[in-house]
Amino acid sequence: MLRLDEVLAGVQPETERTTPTVPGRFRQVAYPEAVIDSRLATPGALFVALSGERVDGHDFLADAVAHGATAALVRRERAGTLSLGTPFAVVEPTGAGLAEAAAGAVLLIAVDEPLAALHRLAAFHWRMFTPTVIGITGSVGKTSTKEVTAAVLQRRYCTLKNPRSYNNESTLPLTLLQLGHEHEVAVLEMGAYVPGDIALLAQLARPNIGIVTNVGPSHMERMGSIEAVARTKSELVQALPANGWAILNIDDPRVRAMADVTAARPFFYGLDPAADLWADAIEGRGLAGISFRAHHAGETVTLNLPLLGRHSVHTALAATSAGLLLGLGWDAIVDGLRDEQAQLRLLAVPGIGGATIIDDSYNASPASSLAALSLLADLDGRKIAVLGDMLELGTVEEESHRQVGRRVAEVADLLVTVGPRAQWIADEAHRSGMDRRQIAQFTKNHDAIAHLSGALQPGDYVLVKGSRGVAMDAIVTALQQPQPADA
Repeated sequence: MLRLDEVLAGVQPETERTTPTVPGRFRQVAYPEAVIDSRLATPGALFVALSGERVDGHDFLADAVAHGATAALVRRERAGTLSLGTPFAVVEPTGAGLAEAAAGAVLLIAVDEPLAALHRLAAFHWRMFTPTVIGITGSVGKTSTKEVTAAVLQRRYCTLKNPRSYNNESTLPLTLLQLGHEHEVAVLEMGAYVPGDIALLAQLARPNIGIVTNVGPSHMERMGSIEAVARTKSELVQALPANGWAILNIDDPRVRAMADVTAARPFFYGLDPAADLWADAIEGRGLAGISFRAHHAGETVTLNLPLLGRHSVHTALAATSAGLLLGLGWDAIVDGLRDEQAQLRLLAVPGIGGATIIDDSYNASPASSLAALSLLADLDGRKIAVLGDMLELGTVEEESHRQVGRRVAEVADLLVTVGPRAQWIADEAHRSGMDRRQIAQFTKNHDAIAHLSGALQPGDYVLVKGSRGVAMDAIVTALQQPQPADA
């Protein structure tokens, strides 16, 4: 809960912060959460009216109030021009205006800029508590690593984590505002679109431990080069204190090199026996999960986990590293790794015609696409790859798609592509030996759906993957076996 007096004090610039004047009738006012999407407002919520490139949150203030919001952070110059359809009062962070506010009025807290005020409030609230904070970044696997790491640590500690992919400058602060006295650990995914993003998030959250999964060509249109991506990801470990830990993927040279730019102690994980925690004897068991042996400090543990795909070995090792550093025993760690609720993205669902749909449609990068194709290779049955465009790859766009196409030729029996960039996948798959009769190319999802609807057979495995912007989830929805109606 966020008390009104805390909100008023927290949104003020730190160098100018004064104790707000709050009349007695407002001293018990509190907000269960802060939201930036008016549709997600709940009764009593604090709405933050952010202004973006496409939309202005001030235009949705009335909708937030209709959904139950009772207060909002608004830009000062807009406060007097707003219409809510309900009584409201404009108040200053000092408390000015509260005394005149009518009972039940929506409070519009006037600030210089709502996003900056949200950051100040999040930092102010966060510093009231002393949890162990684990920041997680990387080009691929951030959300999965966050989920599995939280599942492990929850076996001993009361753990806070980002909901969904709340990992940027607008959404991570909402997670920070959920912290309470009960939380002992916070596991926070941190994303970046441009250099400096992770440094900002780390300044707000003050992590003690950082996990870096990998460095790949993500957001290259904004970053410009793979070296810029690596520097941006390294902002997390640069923010760690000397008594903290940098958990680094030893198998990625750019991540391994981050040990040289952090004051924290490095802890390496991966497949290299030189790592502090390493794995061998890896076996992909298709949709049954993975198995491998983990080695640490002279001890060997055999793990059989429900995580899908061989790439999940690194996810499990990263989460295990955090568990070991925070004192968990192997029994608790293994119990957390086996939590099937932590498997977020890649799901297997029954499809039409007796096929199985492997839904990895949430997003796509070269690394995650190759990993998903490796899972497809482990399955027994006809293998169909349905692949859409991978976006924001900049200068490596064509070669990245062609790299995926070469792997498709090794793995798949049929290839269906959607979108102009995915044509490079099809072309390279053909160049690599795939017969043209095994390849179908489309520009629209609905054409791919029509083609697949009449082609799927019992025993088929259909991998669906593409960047979020090309909405491949529509293909998954269309190909799923209809659920029987309730009796």
